[in-house]
Amino acid sequence: MSTTKQFDEGRLMQVLVAPIVSEKATMVAEQNNTVLFKVLRSATKQEIKAAVELMFKVEVKGVSVLNQKGKTKRFGKTVGRRDHVRKAYVTLEAGQELNFGGEA
Repeated sequence: MSTTKQFDEGRLMQVLVAPIVSEKATMVAEQNNTVLFKVLRSATKQEIKAAVELMFKVEVKGVSVLNQKGKTKRFGKTVGRRDHVRKAYVTLEAGQELNFGGEA
């Protein structure tokens, strides 16, 4: 876990915004041992890896990132727009597990 020493620990605590828990995320987690997170738009792959290793004490195999553009939505006469989102697919090493349910 030498990657955490390169980055400021305060910054790493802010990189991960929220876990993504959906039907697709659950399927990916079961098949590929991968967890999805919503991350800061300025976060790099190395920062995401270091943040996951620091916060959850697991070994990370790899990180894939995608930028999802916000949709334009209508609310009656008003036109609005959802925020842009940066998602991180974090693949864990074999034998590693991350559980958001709070069960041991």
